[in-house]
Amino acid sequence: MNSTVHLTKKIQTAEGLRWCPVVKSVKGHVRPDLVLVNGFEARHPEGTYYIEWRQNGRRIRKAVGKDATEANNQRLVKEAELNAVNAGVPILAQTDASRVQLAAAIAEFLEEIKSHKKPKTFSAYELALRYFQESCHKTYVRDVERKDLLKFSAFLREEKDQAPRSVYNKFETVMSFLKAQGVRDLISKNDWPTFVEEEPEIYEKEDLDKLFAACDEQERVWFEFFWMTGMREQEAMYTYWSDINFNHATVKVSHKSDRGWTPKAYREREIPIPEKLVASLKAWKAKADKTCNLVFPTAGCRPKLDFLDCLKAVAKRAGLNPDNCWLHKFRSTFATTHLRNRDVDLRTVQHWMGHKDIESTMRYLKPNRGQEVRAKVNNSFA
Repeated sequence: MNSTVHLTKKIQTAEGLRWCPVVKSVKGHVRPDLVLVNGFEARHPEGTYYIEWRQNGRRIRKAVGKDATEANNQRLVKEAELNAVNAGVPILAQTDASRVQLAAAIAEFLEEIKSHKKPKTFSAYELALRYFQESCHKTYVRDVERKDLLKFSAFLREEKDQAPRSVYNKFETVMSFLKAQGVRDLISKNDWPTFVEEEPEIYEKEDLDKLFAACDEQERVWFEFFWMTGMREQEAMYTYWSDINFNHATVKVSHKSDRGWTPKAYREREIPIPEKLVASLKAWKAKADKTCNLVFPTAGCRPKLDFLDCLKAVAKRAGLNPDNCWLHKFRSTFATTHLRNRDVDLRTVQHWMGHKDIESTMRYLKPNRGQEVRAKVNNSFA
């Protein structure tokens, strides 16, 4: 068996992702961030280092982190292991999980996350673990202690100025990573960061009236769709005409294999829509490009990406504060509106929203705050 182990770095080039050889100094040290692209030196601070070797006639690659020195150390360790195996010497260290380097484990964990999570989710994982590496300077996974996790929480609050909910989310990501490495029971329940669950904000009727009064024809269709379907932004972006059933007054959230898009948690669902929206969509379809399957396309039949910017512009025209207007607020309004209707039960709204658990839906059980309620309060104290 060949015992040579090569060190490469996976980077993005004009030809796509490539594993490029690292550049070494005259003394054999790896020069950080430098790789050979088509025979020429190029600086690529992004990317992950990999070691690769031949085993039973096939090439094996393993992520070894983003630090050049640690990556080269991993290469030397692997090369020593292969030489020992070739010499018939048993290598107990090969099964010693305590020697897994933190940087390498994070890189490998992120590679796995990238393969089955959405890009937005992957970015959140990557940021949390990058912050953890900034905070924790331990070399090996098994060296991480309770105090490192407590220090990480403080680092997020004080150094990165993260909100309590963001601190909790990033802390949870790191705990998921450690659990995947077999590291458990480092902290108690009281060690977890805390946050106050904020009440979801909704558009009151007066705000909706002002907002839609300021809309032109196409803007009205866009934002009525968000409001009356409760869809997330990307769900609306990737809605096809084939998802809309005009006869049954429903719209589906479905997988789009041709565009490489899947619903959150891979959960497809069907949502009933009011006749008012059905009529608007029929009129919208009559004017639509018949060669494009998207309900809300841009040039070249691509998904519309600037719904939020458009909403802010409408809010400004309507005399509303643009900072108080965002797309997810329509989703909150959809859920709250249905839950205020006693004919629609909680489980049904859970399904329409695409929530995994009932607790997520229960957050939208908000008291009515409209003019009718205010009138009742005034009457009580008249």
